[in-house]
Amino acid sequence: MKKTVEDIQIKDQTVLMRADFNVPLKDGEITDDNRIVQALPTIKYILSEGGKLVLFSHLGKVKEEADKEKLTLRPVAERLTELLGQEVTFVPETRGEKLESAIKALNPGEVLLFENTRFEDLDGKKESKNDPELGKYWASLGDVFVNDAFGTAHRSHASNVGISANLEAVAGYLLEKELKFLGDAVNDPERPFVAILGGAKVSDKINVIKSLLSKADKVLIGGGMAYTFYKAKGYNVGNSLLEEDRVELAKNLMEEAGDKLLLPVDNVVADDFSNDANSKVVPADEIPDGWEGLDVGPATVEKYAKELEKAKTVVWNGPMGVFEFENFAKGTIGVCEAIANIDGATTIIGGGDSAAAAQSLGYGDKFSHISTGGGASLEFLEGNELPAVAALDNK
Repeated sequence: MKKTVEDIQIKDQTVLMRADFNVPLKDGEITDDNRIVQALPTIKYILSEGGKLVLFSHLGKVKEEADKEKLTLRPVAERLTELLGQEVTFVPETRGEKLESAIKALNPGEVLLFENTRFEDLDGKKESKNDPELGKYWASLGDVFVNDAFGTAHRSHASNVGISANLEAVAGYLLEKELKFLGDAVNDPERPFVAILGGAKVSDKINVIKSLLSKADKVLIGGGMAYTFYKAKGYNVGNSLLEEDRVELAKNLMEEAGDKLLLPVDNVVADDFSNDANSKVVPADEIPDGWEGLDVGPATVEKYAKELEKAKTVVWNGPMGVFEFENFAKGTIGVCEAIANIDGATTIIGGGDSAAAAQSLGYGDKFSHISTGGGASLEFLEGNELPAVAALDNK
């Protein structure tokens, strides 16, 4: 068990907190503040306990000087000020005297946010490559470190692993919650345990499929990766997404899995990759030449819904089709509704596109847990140790 924010002395301490404020922005405006909202319980706890709080996060990928203007965390500081109902001081620096003075000037119960940690990547990827000097410098700014950024827990960066090497380091409430839900699902699920995996490529999910086949009672497949499995069964896939170099692997996975692995029984196919293409529903083994599968069909949604009805634990990662095209979103919507309507089950979405789908459909609050980290939750479901979690102090 890792230490948490409740295991440390906070009063009058300068608390460094790594959050995940990697929010979507359009013209400098935040379009979805879910990641900020998820960090609030830890922030409020630290402030109520009399800590002097120093927040930081990455935002996007900073590759050139011009990226700095559109990837500043200033809009996050403004949104946080509104959500907390108190001033969040923004310091547009990642190091130096201005930042150090602002931190020294903090009173208990006050909070500041400093600039995008990835601004340090312009000088030799210091943040992303976990430069030891940078980790040590950031650690020197506070008394204790709280990591609440699950979204980057699978990365070894200066702002998580680097600081942890130099300070007492504990988990925030969000990180603790993520580890509990995903950990229970993977290590001690209430059964039947059903996993649903979608997304474009088998290659992105091989290790997750393998890991979940050893743990789940059923693994339901959707999305573009289904067509590589079809090819392994000898079906014609037309112009559907196909990873030729993974067909043999798909065949082996099906042999190992037996009746544990379920594939779509029908598909919505189109004569072009666009929302307005001509489309029709065809059985799995009847995709015509020149057409491509863009969604699972209604019979598949019905079949998967029946499997889900019985489930006591569900983990869903990846859409069932080209969800961004309205005409090919029905499979994802159907599966999302089926999971949302299960009674008495623990239902978990592993971040990414599935989380966005559930939120945009208004089903967010119907799930037991929606992970804030797509890549991190996939790594966790693969059974890998997350570097930023490993770096935290044990109880």
